[in-house]
Amino acid sequence: MVIGVAGLAAGLAVGGVLLVAALGYALERTVDTEAFKTADAVAILANENALPDPLPVAGAEVRVQVIDARSRITAASINADRLVPMLDRDQLARTGDRNGIYVPGRQLGLTGPVRVVAVPAGPPEDPKTVLVAKSMTDVTHSLKLVRTVLTVGFPLLLVLLAVVAWRVIGATLRPVEALRAGAEEITGGARPGQLPVPASHDEIHRLAVTLNGMLDRLESARVRQRAFVADAAHELRSPLANMRTQLEVAQHLGGRTDWPLVAEDLLADTKRLSRLVDDLLLLARADDGVPRPRRAVSDPVELVELSTGVAQRYPSPPVRVAPAAGPAWTAGDPDGLGRVLANLLDNAVRHAASEVVLTVLAPDPADPGFHLVAVSDDGPGIRPADRDRVFDRFTRLDDARTRDAGGAGLGLAIVRELVRREGGTVRLADSDTGGGPGLRVEVRLPAVSGGVRTHRHHPRQLPP
Repeated sequence: MVIGVAGLAAGLAVGGVLLVAALGYALERTVDTEAFKTADAVAILANENALPDPLPVAGAEVRVQVIDARSRITAASINADRLVPMLDRDQLARTGDRNGIYVPGRQLGLTGPVRVVAVPAGPPEDPKTVLVAKSMTDVTHSLKLVRTVLTVGFPLLLVLLAVVAWRVIGATLRPVEALRAGAEEITGGARPGQLPVPASHDEIHRLAVTLNGMLDRLESARVRQRAFVADAAHELRSPLANMRTQLEVAQHLGGRTDWPLVAEDLLADTKRLSRLVDDLLLLARADDGVPRPRRAVSDPVELVELSTGVAQRYPSPPVRVAPAAGPAWTAGDPDGLGRVLANLLDNAVRHAASEVVLTVLAPDPADPGFHLVAVSDDGPGIRPADRDRVFDRFTRLDDARTRDAGGAGLGLAIVRELVRREGGTVRLADSDTGGGPGLRVEVRLPAVSGGVRTHRHHPRQLPP
């Protein structure tokens, strides 16, 4: 506010000085114009040798003299001096090119400064000069009045503008102060909720809406983080407690302990911990936005061969690979795509009643730019209302597909993340095996033709 008022004062001061200077110059030019008009009229009379005596003038503040080459006065107005010229030779020389000069008014019997102009007249053999003096008293009074008005009015105008600016700035910043106070209360833990949103639909309103959206996202992230940490701690605690119990029992039994069996159980729990930690690290990197190295587009992956290789790790039955009509090429990370298939088959095998079918369609009939990889089982299935929720981490369902000892609730979350990285989508549907309610997981991956990705866009949202 101080800087603004100081700048405004400086601007008004400079503007006032320029205004007075411009007004003074304009009034001076007006006086010169009137004086030259009078001098030109007298010069016409002198050229015609018809100078009256005394010379006619308009106004008591004007003096007119006609002098010859020897500076002798040949004619004058009624109130002009008839003995002493208004200008000496030096002053007369400065009036060339129709310029006026200032002389003291007391020399001519006038008050204040006087403006004198000179105009040549008469024939060449008898040259004369017409001198016209006009008082600048009116101009001086006018300039003084303007300076007085500016000197008094500018400070009042400055104070008025400062008060208006103070009120406007205060009204503008009052919602900002409310936002600041609300943010301080929220961050200090005094109250939850949102920042106050002003009623005016301006930049402050949009700022408050944006900040409230940010607070909502931060709160959601905080809730997810706490839930993730709690679930991760619970999942890690179970195998650790199991390992500790086995070691305590073995220590208590002493020589009667079957150490090979204990080692086998501990190794199984260690592998489970290792898988869980790897899953958590993968999802943590996805949350942090850590980029992974992209494979070259000229090095595609054949999905039929990859699916057959992953399926060979599982017994048959229950896992069966449906015959493919032809190769299905996509560009991506073979390890990541293998992880997707392994997670889907693990989940299906755990819940299948008798059969798991792995199908690769190249291309997907519903979308020719994508290949479809589907894993179907004849297990209890998942209700449509829960099919989007199961992709969340550590999701627990109340039906027969709830997590057992073999899973930690991260498999489908990892599948969705890896598929999205490759520009694909994943969705759940009813199984087509016919052996029970079942579940069908459909993964669509961009197709590659001739070693070049032919169709790639951002992943689509999962259907509700």
